[in-house]
Amino acid sequence: MKKMILSAVILLSCFSAKIASAQVSIGLGINIGSQPDWGPVGYDHVDYYYMPDIDAYYDVPTHNYVYYENNVWVHRRYLPVRYRNYNVYNGYKVVINDRNPWMRNAYYRDHYSGYRGRHDQVIIRNSRDVRYANHWRGGDRGWHGGNPNRGGWHGGGDHGHGGGHGGDGGHGHGGGHGHH
Repeated sequence: MKKMILSAVILLSCFSAKIASAQVSIGLGINIGSQPDWGPVGYDHVDYYYMPDIDAYYDVPTHNYVYYENNVWVHRRYLPVRYRNYNVYNGYKVVINDRNPWMRNAYYRDHYSGYRGRHDQVIIRNSRDVRYANHWRGGDRGWHGGNPNRGGWHGGGDHGHGGGHGGDGGHGHGGGHGHH
């Protein structure tokens, strides 16, 4: 009888651990709620946006921009003044789900240079998809001094344009495409 109870306890604990593991995996796989208002639609999970117009990145989980400054890649809440005319709502964003993509910046800069100047993405703010009803709406975290009521640069949080589709866990850019 003791062996049967012990076997049942072991089996039940293995089953419980498997369920908990599956719940953690699901929780880590989708981050729609962390994506900014100006992010492109069509992605359940995004680690980074690459912005070809300014050759910089946006780290979705930490809500930081990553850009090259004084020969080093820096992580900041705001874009520097040199990007004051860049509008994140209007600039094209490429979804990248690789670790530390700036370490391969030459590849991304060359591979996505054709997207510079494009303004045809659909962004989360303009989407009617119910998946985006509770997305991240952080404050205006762009260039300090940007006027969010002007048509100019609004570099952060919930300002900017873009859009694209992917959903393949790799890279994505516009019109339902995604690359890994």
